[in-house]
Amino acid sequence: MTLPLAPKPDTPKTGTRVLIVEDEPMVALAAEEMIDSLGCIVAASAATLAEALAVVAAGEFDVALLDINLKGTPSLPVATALRKTGKPFLLTTGYGSAGPTAEYGDVPLLAKPYRVAALGAAIAALLDD
Repeated sequence: MTLPLAPKPDTPKTGTRVLIVEDEPMVALAAEEMIDSLGCIVAASAATLAEALAVVAAGEFDVALLDINLKGTPSLPVATALRKTGKPFLLTTGYGSAGPTAEYGDVPLLAKPYRVAALGAAIAALLDD
């Protein structure tokens, strides 16, 4: 009798639904490919604050990947909406390791360009509670 393997602690559960909020099409595409390779599902992808807020309101995802800056506009309203829903999220940035504000200092920050292993570990850690 063969028992199913337990997921690795640095790998998210297969089928985890991920919302991607990213304004750069090539970065969003790369994130989608990484999420697929992790066995997760891209629940939605949003490139603007309005799109992201609409998807967050619908709530059809398990975790969100949120770019701090969307075409020069801080994405903090999306972070606030995510916090209100209780959905876990992580922030991404191409501007170094500083987070957006002290209010979100407890939110994991993933520096771009990130690798699939780092993304997988970050998602798994968010959902490990």
